[in-house]
Amino acid sequence: MWGLTNEEFTGLMQQYQRLVYTVCLQFVHDPHTAEDLTQDTFLSAFSAIDRCEPQYYKQWLVRVAANKCKDHLKSAWVRRVEAPGDDAMPEPSTSPGSDNGDPAEQLANRAGAEELAELVRALREPYGRIAVLYFLEHKETAEIAALVGRPPATVNSQLWRAKNLLRQQILERRQRE
Repeated sequence: MWGLTNEEFTGLMQQYQRLVYTVCLQFVHDPHTAEDLTQDTFLSAFSAIDRCEPQYYKQWLVRVAANKCKDHLKSAWVRRVEAPGDDAMPEPSTSPGSDNGDPAEQLANRAGAEELAELVRALREPYGRIAVLYFLEHKETAEIAALVGRPPATVNSQLWRAKNLLRQQILERRQRE
């Protein structure tokens, strides 16, 4: 439909390579892994570029990169190999004024994944079921939408609200401690 020649795709790669690399680096915080994920992004994009209209190439490439990074971070290899042990890294700062990363991540590091899972399971509906499928069962939003019989946009907005509720609960817990 909108296929590109090899030369045109090479130009597209040169135009957006730095942007895609920056997106990947923001997710994985490792330059070598970000380079690999950038290459994976363009490999995937090359085989599916005809599905995207030319005016949306930039947004589409960013989304492909983000999805590649999320898949990488969810992989069993990364979780097993790159997850810090009990004494591998110091505990994150828990002072109320510090903002060292995502509060959900800090709680998981401090109190364990089980406590986070408990918070996710305790969310009120309609957010609870969506959050369990996303955070605990690691399902994609399209798959969740099919499972719960809701449009993907609804699932995305409910997931966004669930994240905000979790963030609020975690911050309240942190202040009590």
